Amino acid sequence: QVQLVESGGGLVQAGGSLRLSCAASGRTFSSYDMGWYRQAPGKEREFVAAISWSGVSTYSSDSVKGRFTISRDNAKNTVSLQMNSLKPEDTAIYYCNAVTDMRDYWGQGTQVTVSS
Repeated sequence: QVQLVESGGGLVQAGGSLRLSCAASGRTFSSYDMGWYRQAPGKEREFVAAISWSGVSTYSSDSVKGRFTISRDNAKNTVSLQMNSLKPEDTAIYYCNAVTDMRDYWGQGTQVTVSS
């Protein structure tokens, strides 16, 4: 069983920055690939960024490339998403995702609102 708790969301003006964090339970966090997804009102959940278990490989969607950076600290069981140059279209609930051998796990989400 893996529990994920996101934090760091909030209201920010366009052009601003936020840093999301996800704290994970479990003794084998360092073996999980981790990711961030988001869901805007009336839209489907979409991929934002991912990082391999080792932290060596990272991936991001075209819509956030160059603005968002995913990172992890396996010693602290955390994964973070640094979001810069935020745009109103980044407004969404952001979810942390853990990929294990058995299944995917999801956090409860954290709201990010970007005002124009």
